Amino acid sequence: MIPARSWAPCLVVALLLRLPAACAADSLVQPPGFIAAAASAPAPAPAPGPAAAAAQGPTCPVARLWSAHPSFGSGLVATYLLGATLGVLDVAGLHRLDHPIAQDNSGIWSIARTPNFPAELIGLTLAGAVWEGGRSRFGRTLWQSIDAAAMAGISTQALKWTFQRMRPSTTTNPDRWFQGVHNASFPSGDVSSITALVTPLILEYHRRDPMVDTLAALPVFDMAARMKAHGHWLTDTMAGAAVGVASGYFAHSMRSPFILGLLPGGFYVGLHERFE
Repeated sequence: MIPARSWAPCLVVALLLRLPAACAADSLVQPPGFIAAAASAPAPAPAPGPAAAAAQGPTCPVARLWSAHPSFGSGLVATYLLGATLGVLDVAGLHRLDHPIAQDNSGIWSIARTPNFPAELIGLTLAGAVWEGGRSRFGRTLWQSIDAAAMAGISTQALKWTFQRMRPSTTTNPDRWFQGVHNASFPSGDVSSITALVTPLILEYHRRDPMVDTLAALPVFDMAARMKAHGHWLTDTMAGAAVGVASGYFAHSMRSPFILGLLPGGFYVGLHERFE
């Protein structure tokens, strides 16, 4: 029988093993013949009138900024602003959704007592990314998940320092904000990290293998577990999930993985190619 603390990593391993089989033929590099044909093909003439203007992209500077491929820095700014907006709304009145619940650290809920759960998932994803490298579609997506987790972690920590909310373990009043930097309830870092990890995988493989959507159960489970452990209020976990989804979206939209680009070229190749 699998221990309660180990079922979630096992689920991730099973799904990660399933994904390469579904996309074994995929490659980030197109065949030379395809590139040559694309280069020799004449560019289509722009349509006249409004259609031609639309083909040139948005004319508003703000619209052009958001339509372009984001960078890691712009993703950090965007995810922080999203979390800050949710924090302001929470301070203004969303905290009325929060109520103390009975603490339960037994059985499967014991997974939320320590930060080992998200750390284990991040370690598993990083190991898979190093093994796979950045050449394949699957490896590139894993590196996007690492980018997303880093983006979510930085944004979440900045938000914690900003809002300084007391945890349910230290107060029964959900409206205790700005109580010192040692109070770090808003938003949930565990939930944001786990959500950020699974979002690029879901975005990349949803249409080809809908089973990947079951990865969304991991952050949902962690949301409930963190509340039962009195580590976070409901709105803390909701904001953490929002920051995680946004981080995953921005990481998935970048032209190339940010952290992979900082590492030596051997990481791009992947360990499994070296052993072949």
